[in-house]
Amino acid sequence: MSNLHGKKILIGVTGGIAIYKVLDLISRLKKEGAELRIIMTKAATALVNPQTFQTMARCPVHTEMFKDEPTYDVEHIELAEDCDLALVAPATANTIAKLACGIADNLLTTTLLACKKPVYFAPAMNTNMLHHPATQRNIAMLREMGYGFIDSNSGFLACNIIGDGRMAEPQEIVEFMKTACTEKDLCGLRIMVTAGPTIERIDPVRYITNDSSGKMGYAIAKAALDRGAEVLLVSGPTSLEVPSGVQFTSVTTNEELYQAIDRDFEGIDVLIMAAAPADFRSEVVEDQKIKKKDALQLQLVKNRDIIGDFGQKKTHQTLIGFAAETEELVENAREKLRSKRLDYIVANDVSEPDSGFNVDTNRAVILSEKMKIALPLMLKREMADRILDLLKR
Repeated sequence: MSNLHGKKILIGVTGGIAIYKVLDLISRLKKEGAELRIIMTKAATALVNPQTFQTMARCPVHTEMFKDEPTYDVEHIELAEDCDLALVAPATANTIAKLACGIADNLLTTTLLACKKPVYFAPAMNTNMLHHPATQRNIAMLREMGYGFIDSNSGFLACNIIGDGRMAEPQEIVEFMKTACTEKDLCGLRIMVTAGPTIERIDPVRYITNDSSGKMGYAIAKAALDRGAEVLLVSGPTSLEVPSGVQFTSVTTNEELYQAIDRDFEGIDVLIMAAAPADFRSEVVEDQKIKKKDALQLQLVKNRDIIGDFGQKKTHQTLIGFAAETEELVENAREKLRSKRLDYIVANDVSEPDSGFNVDTNRAVILSEKMKIALPLMLKREMADRILDLLKR
């Protein structure tokens, strides 16, 4: 279940041309299970009819400070109090300036001044407006007051120039909101996560590897970061985007992976070994491409047992390993747990089509010496949080 599920989010919509993105944003937030309330400024209603937002969000859209119909609530106070957080998107230079100066001349600014919940701005404006000293001063003032900002991107703007000031994309804003709504229960922990495969060369064009996509490790790294941990991500080759905010190290071979872990091992609290290192390497790596032959024999030698080595070296660290199995799942995982001196092991059957490598879902069994937890099929991000729950103090 998304950590936005059931969250009451107040969205303030101002009169920026990026307003068209907010419709997509609202759709995404609804799919995450959020409960929305919307305030539109007069300028915003000139760009998009409030009925459009009301239909998309399936909630009332508030536009006027004073209305003829009777009400028994002070509207801007009720809106400010009945939310878990507020988001202004697009956030124009005008609205940012008003809040920085404490001006309350419409329903949105009045509500925001009365709001004691977290408030975030997604700026959208012309590059020159964004970088004007007054705007930069206003943003700095709001940051000092505790307001949050979802930084704009650089790109093609409505004014036909390329520059800063393009509002963050809806998916980026949703991910930011997920992080903002995540309990920071892992603060103070320094967690290293390894991910992806390693590669062992045979010759300049061929290598030994495995099917690991890195998705589980990257999901754990992102979840740990969202929950307040300091995260070091060490990854073999993948096509995944590195989560913003992690300390990232790229490796290729088994030995490079070992060296990257060893460099920081004494200073970490937790090692989560989600990587799938190659178990073997070619005894001889040819300098030139091996020519095609009717038969080719490779002499393979065993690679260093990385998690086993660090299991022997650990002092204060918690070690969580993974067991990708195709048979006797629990039995093989228990043996690995004991022989490698792990605190926990996450075992999954990679022969299942919806579990293991190259898919977004997983099912697993978490084992320790005294515990066994069977996790049903779920998204890898959900499983990442279940694994990280083991570390809660």
